Amino acid sequence: IDILYHTILERKDANPQTSWTAKLFAKGENTILKKVVEEAGEFCFAVKDKNNDEVIYELADLIYHSLVVLAYQNIHPEQVKKELKRRFGIGGLEEKASRNE
Repeated sequence: IDILYHTILERKDANPQTSWTAKLFAKGENTILKKVVEEAGEFCFAVKDKNNDEVIYELADLIYHSLVVLAYQNIHPEQVKKELKRRFGIGGLEEKASRNE
């Protein structure tokens, strides 16, 4: 994840004609977010279709595009890892209830 994230950062300012990542950044937030929604939908349909190869393929796309969002927002994946670590050992219902306090 970290290597992919740093590769995304390196390609952020590359030529949009030769780099998909650069093209996404050049088109801006709406295009990037549309790709996340698109990939999330494709991932869900792959799960529904019980097509494991497609699940893996679409999840890889979703992770990539999610990392593009993080790079766009200048958020390092380490911050997400820290949040997941914070939640580890806390039941899901308990964690959700704590957000309302």
